[in-house]
Amino acid sequence: MTAAPHIEVEDLVIRYGAVQAVGPVSFTVGAGEQMTLLGPSGCGKTTTLRAVAGLEKPYSGRIRVGGRVMFDGAANINLPAEERGLSMVFQSYAIWPHMTVFENVAYGLKVRRKSAAEIKERVREALALVKMEAFADRHASQLSGGQQQRVAVARACAFSPSVLLFDEPLSNLDAKLRGNMRIELRELQHRLGVTSLYVTHDLEEALAMSDQILVMNAGNIEQNGSPDAIYNCPRTTFVADFVGSSNLIRGKVLRDRSSADTVVIETDGGQVIHAATCGRQYGDTACLSVRTVHLDIADAASAPPQHPNRWPAKIERSVFLGDLTQIHVMWGGRELIIRRAGPQHWQEGQQIVLSADPAHCTLLEDN
Repeated sequence: MTAAPHIEVEDLVIRYGAVQAVGPVSFTVGAGEQMTLLGPSGCGKTTTLRAVAGLEKPYSGRIRVGGRVMFDGAANINLPAEERGLSMVFQSYAIWPHMTVFENVAYGLKVRRKSAAEIKERVREALALVKMEAFADRHASQLSGGQQQRVAVARACAFSPSVLLFDEPLSNLDAKLRGNMRIELRELQHRLGVTSLYVTHDLEEALAMSDQILVMNAGNIEQNGSPDAIYNCPRTTFVADFVGSSNLIRGKVLRDRSSADTVVIETDGGQVIHAATCGRQYGDTACLSVRTVHLDIADAASAPPQHPNRWPAKIERSVFLGDLTQIHVMWGGRELIIRRAGPQHWQEGQQIVLSADPAHCTLLEDN
């Protein structure tokens, strides 16, 4: 059952002079859900987030939060950021180093003229959420990067906002701490049940933390869906290439062997591939996405004898990357990349059999 919309963005356009930076884009975020805006630098994700926060004035469109109009270009409505009841966690933390942890978290409550007793209680609760109670009297300048980020999150949660907005909050942390913090933030969002909009360019972060992912490119939405759908059934070549690692394979459609559920193509090298259509239409040519983790290799003796996608190939090189090994194979006159967990023992020039489940070969729309 889909949650009722809490954030609604309709036909949003953001311009800087004659340059259209975003839009038109439309999306909704259900109550209690976390949506992640994912994309490369300059794609418009942070600009979109700032428009929801009230830090950027859009050119046109509408933004509603909890049914309340925050911006409506046609009606000339644009509520200032401080009246929107939203809270934002920035990439730079925005922690005041001369203040204690308590004072940093209490700042927004003091601005809202809460009583001293209420401030004390809310700060205590917010610091408990991020496991920072013991640091209340410490100056922010004495904290590590991860601790400063926790304080920033506590400050954002202290006044019980209707929506939490995150602008790449983990990008300044080292890889291991970033991995731990993404789990903590996701658990916190679940405990609070608060609606959140999260911006990142990090694929793992988006997949691990999101109920929905909105992939942006050049100011527009390429695809919007669950992490599973975005990863396993990319819609365009951009999404296939940006969200994970894919081999993009083009070929001529063999119509006499294709159907509504399966498309069969023949590459320039003569390889025949069966792929899932995901309900998409196709013409005389097609482009397929095959994830690097979904290609299998085996010795000819142990390869599956009956398989619609089974071809001879040759090992070009194997690169050990710690947690995984990247294997380059020559297949029908072109190179494909395969990724396997842990060390692999394939020799350069070794003849192998390459195979792929048709369900993991996906037809893309922009053929």
